[in-house]
Amino acid sequence: MNSCPRDLAATLHRLAGQFPVLGLTGPRQSGKSTLVRQLFADKPYVSLEDPGELGFAQSDAQGFLRRFENGAVFDEAQRWPPLFSYLQGMVDTRRSPGRFVLTGSQQFGLMAGISQSLAGRIGLTRLLPLAASELGAKKLQDLSLHLWRGGYPALWQQPSTAAQANDWFASYIATYVERDVRQLLKVQDLSAFQRFVRLCAGRTGCLLNLVNLAADTGISHPTARQWLSVLESSELVFLLPPYHRNFGKRLVKTPKLYFTDSGLACWLLGLREPDQLWLHPLRGALFGTWVMAELRKYRLNQGLPADMYFWRDNNGRGADLVFETPAGLQCVEIKSGQTLTADLIRAGKQANRFVSEPSPAPWLIHGGSDNYTREGVRCISWQRLACPALHETAAD
Repeated sequence: MNSCPRDLAATLHRLAGQFPVLGLTGPRQSGKSTLVRQLFADKPYVSLEDPGELGFAQSDAQGFLRRFENGAVFDEAQRWPPLFSYLQGMVDTRRSPGRFVLTGSQQFGLMAGISQSLAGRIGLTRLLPLAASELGAKKLQDLSLHLWRGGYPALWQQPSTAAQANDWFASYIATYVERDVRQLLKVQDLSAFQRFVRLCAGRTGCLLNLVNLAADTGISHPTARQWLSVLESSELVFLLPPYHRNFGKRLVKTPKLYFTDSGLACWLLGLREPDQLWLHPLRGALFGTWVMAELRKYRLNQGLPADMYFWRDNNGRGADLVFETPAGLQCVEIKSGQTLTADLIRAGKQANRFVSEPSPAPWLIHGGSDNYTREGVRCISWQRLACPALHETAAD
């Protein structure tokens, strides 16, 4: 998988031709270091998680940076906050495009430095775990396997057993969530934080209710808000906002909570085998999590803002996902069922009935293999999300 091209590569090259500094964020183990080392192999690579390099930078900043007058890749740049101010002076003196590349797995720390020192000088983008289009059609055969394994590159680099995948997720939680994120939050009660993360996994695809989440965890509402904001800035979760237009209805104004990776959510829920998903009560929510992540990956890989929303009125009517296109508001219903029954088609038809202006045919993304239009509903198999033509049609 290390040699597999990432869909974000073209966007990174485009930004590197425009800005003197390029910034790449994303969760740990999403492949950031591998990608920038491949694309910018001509630049020196410096990991600021290396104690030797970090110590050099902290004790002799001028001497440290003198080695990189012609540019460099600085991995985990947020580990040394003064870097951003030094780079500001360097690029203002010589503003050649694509000179420096910064990566960071903690978006909050990286963005704080960028907003203070590099605004207007940096092109920013995000790399999420592997998209279905990066895996190839041959691997898109078993839906339960994809939901359960997710998209982290390490789990697709070579054939791995369920036990190996479970070991990887356990290590990821221990070394990233419980160490890095916990240290950032200065969490004293590890068991409460672990419980909070698992409760979030149980709410993926659901309306966010911080009051209940805090109560179930045994923490205060402000603490729950703080913990969630760091999980979000670390790209472990994301919030899907409600669409802003009301169409004359009383709307739900609370965002939905989604995990960035369905595999991580499955592991946190105690699912240790793909087959456990078949009868699991959260199968539909986990399928929706996977679909949302795929659509979000596509937009970010193209260098586009996510601009994804949902719509729901107080009577529960609406669409799982809406996004704007030149042809009007695209409404999407997401169902994990593998057979296109009359009930699924009916749900797809209802997805855009709240829209009063011309709009494209609603999408019904489902867990089966059929792709066709029925009763004005465009039925789309989960496997087809890997096809760029699907997304290009929506943008026409």
